[in-house]
Amino acid sequence: MTTTTSTTTYIAFLRAINVGGRTVKMERLRALFAELGLGNVRSYIQSGNVFFSTDEPDRAALTARIEAHLEQELGYPVPVLLRTVDEVAELLAAEPFRGVEVTPDVRLVIAFLSEPLPAELAVPHRSAKGDVEVLGADPGAAYIVVHLQDGKWVTKEMFGKQYRGAVTSRFLHTTVKILAAARKG
Repeated sequence: MTTTTSTTTYIAFLRAINVGGRTVKMERLRALFAELGLGNVRSYIQSGNVFFSTDEPDRAALTARIEAHLEQELGYPVPVLLRTVDEVAELLAAEPFRGVEVTPDVRLVIAFLSEPLPAELAVPHRSAKGDVEVLGADPGAAYIVVHLQDGKWVTKEMFGKQYRGAVTSRFLHTTVKILAAARKG
């Protein structure tokens, strides 16, 4: 009996890369992924977006293995949110921001989630300061409109204290570019 394995191309959205004084050159980051035996490792911009291919069927185990390796080598935890190229394409094709008017004070943000938002967080949801509006969510992402106040994104806690999972955010236009770069592989 022959077993067939399929190769999946993932986009790893990393949190805590090149923020808060924690600087990692993309060449080093790609090397860390390659050390795990992952194939066709590439990166996009400095904010922690890594593309790779693998035949590992267990996404949770793969995520844990990458997180453990990054923490061991970098000296601090780096939450990793893995999405397939197809999953990101489907997310964008659903046009989660359809009908939202973009102005100089509005930013469209996709928050990648390690676990679904808590059921008690009613969506749509707006922060107490009114600057962060969660339009909707699915188990792997939330769709957020940021209303800048005096040119600044004030509220960083998008879901309140009840969300315990890992989150990393990308602007919508950046996510579109990340997907295009991942497809070039």
